[in-house]
Formats: sequence, structure tokens, C-alpha cells
Amino acid sequence: MSAVQAEERPPGALAAGALRLALPRTLPKLAFVAAAVAAWQLWAGAGNLGAVPTPVEVTVALVGIVADGSVWSPLGVTLSAWAISFVIASAMGLVVGFVLGASRLAYRLSVFVLDFCRTIPALGLVPLVVLMFGARMQSTIVLAVFGAVWAVLLQTIYGVRDVDPVARDAFRSSLARRRDVVIRLVLPSAAPYIATGLRLAAAVCLLLTLSAQIVIPSPGIGQQIVLTQLGGAIPKMYAYIVLSGVVGVAINAAFVALERIVLHWHPAHRKAIR
Repeated sequence: MSAVQAEERPPGALAAGALRLALPRTLPKLAFVAAAVAAWQLWAGAGNLGAVPTPVEVTVALVGIVADGSVWSPLGVTLSAWAISFVIASAMGLVVGFVLGASRLAYRLSVFVLDFCRTIPALGLVPLVVLMFGARMQSTIVLAVFGAVWAVLLQTIYGVRDVDPVARDAFRSSLARRRDVVIRLVLPSAAPYIATGLRLAAAVCLLLTLSAQIVIPSPGIGQQIVLTQLGGAIPKMYAYIVLSGVVGVAINAAFVALERIVLHWHPAHRKAIR
């Protein structure tokens, strides 16, 4: 079929074609989800003394907290803490990553400190952070930033250092300004690395935000998981856990879609589109 004939196809035919292409990839995923829910149902009915409620009970509890509005405040707090920590971690990682990636001397001088700091578990800093900021959102943000900044920082360093040396020499020989070299050469070369780092940092920020809210505990979905567990509202506790998983999947899907749009020119994304 020629390109002209393809353009003349009605929208309904195009939608049907897209659906036929998507079904082979979607059906196995849906089947796996159904199998996981069935296994959950069997486990819940195997006599676990109420430790694991059935999927129906969790669904009812989830609908209940959405309907009565009790979920929106902790959800808003969690998303706010996640967004603030992600922005701070991204800004710090990008700035420091560009500096260390552009200077081999700076990287060699700082590599030991970087390796030491990034191996420290963020939750291991809970006592110190609580002493400094108390059981508040600030503590959650500090822990999330500390744990997530490394993904952006290291990926930015790798991206900046992976610039084609031939292209770099060509720019230098053309007497291009440093700003033009960064915008036209370094950024496009490092963009796939940076996108990966941002996507990983977004996931780490959410994980540490929820973990900090559980351990400290500070306000948010994590604190609600603790409170419902202490109150014996086990189905509601699982409802908040499921909600946190849904939020994580939505954030990851949004970043994957945004990466495909922004980096549509990259060979890996062009191959995925085809």
C-alpha cells in the first residue's frame, strides 16, 4: 500500500489498525495481571488469619477512601513531597554532573567522595534528619533528595563524557562559542543518559518519600499505611499500598511517554515507534 493510499484511509480504519497492533502486546500483560489477582485471591482464602484481605475487600476499601475524601489530603502531601524532592535532586544532579563530566580533574578529585556518599542508605540518615527537621515533610524531602540525586548525577556525568571526541574537536576547530558547544553538541549527546537518570530519580523519590513517611512517620500515604495497620483496618492499609503502586506506575508511564516525545529523534525511540 502506498503512502497516499494510507493517508486516504478513514480515521476508523486507522484506529482499528492501531488496536490490532496493540492487542498482541496488551493481552499478555492483562493475562498476567489477572493471574496475579487470582493468586492473591487464593492466598487470601488459604487461612492467613486476616493478614491478607481478598482483592474484593481491598477494592471496597479503596473505593471507600476515595468516596469519603480521606485519601486526597495524604495523597496531595505525598505528591508534593515527591515533586519538590524530584526537582531539587534533578537540579543538583544536572549542575554537578555537567561540571564533573566536563572536567576530568574535578571528577578524579571527587570520585572517592561520590562513591562513598552514594553507598550510604538514605533511610540510615533518618535519626539525623529527624533531629534536624522533626517528623515533618522537610525530613522526607531531604531523604528523598539524598537517595535520588545519584541517578541524575552519574547519568549526567556519563552522558557528558560520552560526547564524540571527533565532533568535539570539529566544534573547537570551528571556533564555536562554549555555549554553542553545550547546546548543539553536549546536550543532544547527553540527553538519553539524562532522561534515564531523571526517570530513575522519579521512581527513587517516590520510593523514599513513601518509606520515610512510614519510618519517621511523617504526613502522607506512608503515614496512613502505618495508622491503618495500628488501627487494625487491614483492608484499608492494603488499599493505601495499592494506591501507592498505582501512583508509581502512573509516574513511570508519564516519564516514559515524555522521554519518547522529547527524544523522538534518538535511534532507539525511532526503532520503538516503527
